Amino acid sequence: MKSRHKTIAIQAPPEKVFAQMDDFSKTGMHMSESSMMMMGSKLTLEQLSPNAVGLNAKYRWYGKMMGMNMDFTQVVTKWMPPKLKEWETIGDAQIIIMRWYRMGFEITPSENGTMVTISIAYEPPKGWFYRLLSFLFGGIYCNWCLNNMLNDTKKAFESQ
Repeated sequence: MKSRHKTIAIQAPPEKVFAQMDDFSKTGMHMSESSMMMMGSKLTLEQLSPNAVGLNAKYRWYGKMMGMNMDFTQVVTKWMPPKLKEWETIGDAQIIIMRWYRMGFEITPSENGTMVTISIAYEPPKGWFYRLLSFLFGGIYCNWCLNNMLNDTKKAFESQ
C-alpha cells in the first residue's frame, strides 16, 4: 500500500472548514472539471445514499479518462465533526492508477484558524499495464488531488 499526506493552514473556524470539506462536490471539484491532469476529461458525481453527509454517506464517481472507463463508489467510514472524516472505495473500483483507496482529513484548531491534514492510502491496480501507470503517475496524481482539495478549501475562505 502507498500513501501521501499534506497539511495546510486555513484562516477560518474548524467547524466551517469541516463543513466545506465534508461536501464531496467541493472537495472533489478538481475531478468534475476538465483539466490537464484529467487529460481534458471530467468525472460525474452521483449521491447514492439518502444522507449527503455523515457516516455511510455513499457517492459514485464515473466518466472516461483517456478513453478508459472510470467508475467507483466511495463510502464514509468515519465521521466525527468538526475533527475527522474518512472514506474509501467499495466494490469493484475502476480507477486507472489504483484499485482501492482510503482518504481522510483531520482538522485541528490553531492560533489563526485551522490546520488541515489530508491523506490518501491506496493499492496499485492489478495487471502489468495499469501497475506501470500507477508506478509512473500514482504519486503525481495523489499529490495533485490532495493539493487541489486543500487549496480549493483555502480559497473558499480566504478569497472572501
